[in-house]
Amino acid sequence: MVPRYARPAMTAIWEPEARYRIWFEIEAHAAVKMGELGVVPESAGKALWDWWATNPTIDVAAIDAIEAVTKHDVIAFLDWVAQQVGPEARFMHQGMTSSDVLDTTLNVQLVRASDILLEDLDALLAAIKRRAEEHKYTPTIGRSHGIHAEPVTFGLKLAQAYAEFARCRKRLVAAREEIATCAISGAVGTFANVDPSVEEYVAEKLGLEIEPISTQVIPRDRHAMFFAVLAVIASSIERLAIEVRHLQRTEVLEAEEYFSPGQKGSSAMPHKRNPVLTENLTGQARMIRSYALPAMENVALWHERDISHSSVERFIGPDATITLDFALARLTGVIDKLLIYPERMQKNLDRMGGLVHSQRVLLALTQAGLSRDESYRLVQRNAMKVWESDGQLSLLELLKADPEVSAALPAATIEEKFNLDYHFKEVDRIFERVFAAA
Repeated sequence: MVPRYARPAMTAIWEPEARYRIWFEIEAHAAVKMGELGVVPESAGKALWDWWATNPTIDVAAIDAIEAVTKHDVIAFLDWVAQQVGPEARFMHQGMTSSDVLDTTLNVQLVRASDILLEDLDALLAAIKRRAEEHKYTPTIGRSHGIHAEPVTFGLKLAQAYAEFARCRKRLVAAREEIATCAISGAVGTFANVDPSVEEYVAEKLGLEIEPISTQVIPRDRHAMFFAVLAVIASSIERLAIEVRHLQRTEVLEAEEYFSPGQKGSSAMPHKRNPVLTENLTGQARMIRSYALPAMENVALWHERDISHSSVERFIGPDATITLDFALARLTGVIDKLLIYPERMQKNLDRMGGLVHSQRVLLALTQAGLSRDESYRLVQRNAMKVWESDGQLSLLELLKADPEVSAALPAATIEEKFNLDYHFKEVDRIFERVFAAA
């Protein structure tokens, strides 16, 4: 975790004290249920919760000191709690294995992280929707292969992003549901030394579902899917970030990141206003995606368990969620304050002498009786003259002056094909499709 790219609420989920508090809750809930079953004295669970009610400070340094000797984090924690609670603490962890605590805790943390990420997505979606509606009919050029294609609106560009992040949200909801499982099944997952009702009780208390079958560890296909979803969300972040970066290029300059008073763009060139926020988002997306592969490699553990996944998850659990939380918040800020320049969009639309209307003329010629190949040839030969003139010539005027084109289409018909508003007649319908359920 890099503090520069971390926010407090998400970071707090992964702090050692937060982890130990979840460990305690698992152990204490399990002890209560075991007491009901008569496996341990009922006083054991009560003693644990009575101590907890004093709101004790978790002494992370003391636990670390014990672990330095035991070389086992769960045992170190149990030893420290026993020192605080007294003899009744010996009944903790009856029939349980470390993975029962570690895996269930990780899933609790991922669920809590998911809830923050869902809030982040909601904020981003709200910002995108607001700006999309603001520029619903702002004309701009659509590009394919980076080249002028046909007119769109800036609102449509943002509506596309909204639809994409709405899908991301649905995927995260599903991933949260899939990761929200609890396993208290003991060594190799057979429940030989712990009753399945203990698992059910702990799961209910923690707001989780029971893991139908565990092999001492919760199956890691669940985690692979979770981190894959985070990677897809990161890719969607990068897609929108790259759009902003391209639009901010000097030659385009249709939109740009907000540049605050006192901000500096370059240590050498005082005139610079660089898209540093969205460039940073591209870098963060690369990192978040990189965590998906080790999560997938964690699926193939030896037999009923090994711990090759453990060190991986100590990295990717905090890093992926903390970084994605930061990235979503940063992108929300970028969109919320994005500087948008409709006049420049119109200027760029007009930049190439009307070439963006070539398809409408092509279609009109085919409807007038010419073959598609012939229609294409007539429009293209005039369009290439405009292209080679760098937009100094007018496609409309060249077409009207072309005897073969004018023989098929009256001048008024040709002129009508250069009506910009024609391209926006379905904008309302598209917005209804995208935002109807929003």
